[in-house]
Amino acid sequence: MEILYCDNDIIVCIKPVGLDSEHGLPDLLKEEQGGEIYTLHRLDLNVGGVMVYARNKQTAAELSTCIQNGEMIKEYMAVVHGTPPEEGDWEDLLYKDLRKNKVFTVDRMRRGVKRARLEYKRLTKGKTSLVRIRLHTGRSHQIRVQFASRKFPLVGDHKYGARDTCEAPMLYSCKLTFPYKGEEVSFENIPEW
Repeated sequence: MEILYCDNDIIVCIKPVGLDSEHGLPDLLKEEQGGEIYTLHRLDLNVGGVMVYARNKQTAAELSTCIQNGEMIKEYMAVVHGTPPEEGDWEDLLYKDLRKNKVFTVDRMRRGVKRARLEYKRLTKGKTSLVRIRLHTGRSHQIRVQFASRKFPLVGDHKYGARDTCEAPMLYSCKLTFPYKGEEVSFENIPEW
């Protein structure tokens, strides 16, 4: 596991695909770095990329507030089937079926439905396209569902319609930007696809 930044208050690292972001990675960080590790956000098991963890309760509270206030900017890279428009700003209503652990777009607000918004820019085009995404909301499976609902499923995302041989969704948390100790900091890592 690669550490991008570490001090007494935070650890910024690259989560490998297949390692749980809520238990497995924090346990590994505790083992390697010592002390307490507080999970602030999560990535799906089959998604890798940049994550930040707090090393004490005060920092965990401060960064959790930052996330709740929309002050943490999360950017992702994904490879999707097809060629979406050059750029987009998508807002949808998403409903998570807990029994199926699957998320669906729906037409109206009701109990259990949440608003989801993302912006993206297409970087390449063809049978598959590389896109860079900025999340404005952090909903379960949000990127995967919003692209799949428009007939651009992520390569490797068999849960949401991809018909290919890739073993995991080609989705990667590539950049985090947030206020820290009086200034804005950014941590970025581009996937080696």
